[in-house]
Amino acid sequence: MRRETVEATYLIETPLDPQKIAAIMAGEQSSGTFVKVAGETDELRARAAADVLSVETLESVDAPSLASAYLERKKVSGPWWRARVRVAYPVANIGSNLPTLAATVAGNLYDLGEVTGLRLLDISLPQAYRDRFDKPQVGIAGTRANVGAHDRPLFGTIIKPNVGMRSPEIADLVELLCNAGVDFIKDDEICADPDHAPLAERVPAVMARIRAYRDRTGRDVMMAFNITDETDAMRRHAALVEREGGSCVMTSLNWCGLSAMQSLRRATPLAIHAHRNGFGAFARHPLLGIGFDAYQALYRLAGVDHMHVHGIGGKFSDQADEVEAAARRCLAPLAVDASGETDAVMPAFSSGQWAGTLPVTAKAAGSSDFLFMAGGGILAHPDGPAAGVRSLRQAWEAVAQGEALETAAAARPDLAAALRFFGG
Repeated sequence: MRRETVEATYLIETPLDPQKIAAIMAGEQSSGTFVKVAGETDELRARAAADVLSVETLESVDAPSLASAYLERKKVSGPWWRARVRVAYPVANIGSNLPTLAATVAGNLYDLGEVTGLRLLDISLPQAYRDRFDKPQVGIAGTRANVGAHDRPLFGTIIKPNVGMRSPEIADLVELLCNAGVDFIKDDEICADPDHAPLAERVPAVMARIRAYRDRTGRDVMMAFNITDETDAMRRHAALVEREGGSCVMTSLNWCGLSAMQSLRRATPLAIHAHRNGFGAFARHPLLGIGFDAYQALYRLAGVDHMHVHGIGGKFSDQADEVEAAARRCLAPLAVDASGETDAVMPAFSSGQWAGTLPVTAKAAGSSDFLFMAGGGILAHPDGPAAGVRSLRQAWEAVAQGEALETAAAARPDLAAALRFFGG
């Protein structure tokens, strides 16, 4: 009987034979250890051992990316070979256990003495195994329906200053932004439950303004309250947002963790806006950590609805093709043999975004299903926040019509002002 497996792809660096290292990796993360042990029967290995699917040797380098005391003790020198390795892990070893899935495909592999670089690139899941885990409860369609935005990106912004304002001041700013026409507002990742604007006070103050705007205009605005905290507190915070008529909460994934995200998903019907701050610690070194393809797979199994992908031309270190690949991966089915049901999450672009970066962002996404967040691009527009929002809508009109922004700006004054002010 064919075993159901999860496949993981790695980039490794080692001065030893990559085939041998791949076998060590498979043994370390399944039924093996460095010597055969009592109880390690042929039947057990056939049932529980991981399989090396392929080893593709790439280039060699003259110096190791990372140090290894193990190799130094063994007096092993280069060249150091890089290789792409694929390993299949039996699902039966893991069960419906998201933290153990992460421990299996990553775990002690980073500490192996035989490697001087190891990066988890991707995780491939069969549909039956994907179906054991949570899916977005709101997703792209629900997010669009909530704010009444269809056939275009959602335009959002971030509360700035990112910390320091008190609850009444934040509520005033939210009201200003609602009246300016934004679809989405979010807290900054470092503003969760501060003493000067605690959630117990801030959520009712902000939601009173959003409800008033909704009652007056018939139009809703999605506010992502940052409820990052310990697990029980996050559930309480989400319940408060729900009672006040809110529709979204935000969490810092890396500091809450997979288990907390699962617990939150199962406790709230609200959209979960997944912020990846700190992702660079996992991903920035090319021979260490976790690539976005693998990272997003793990957190999508926790049932998030939106996922940050940074922005093209912004303040962060990502190359444009990395941002594009991240956005398109969010919009693709998670399972390799996906059924007709979509489990896509909405990619959220942010960091230095304004009307002028919208064309390249739309091209990168390959779709209008994305959240485009402009902080200064809205709030610093020379003619005010409402003009900032209009400049984004006007830029999208030009993109949808295949028109260059400079040409379109001749008949669109808010876009023209944005190009003059930010484009310089």
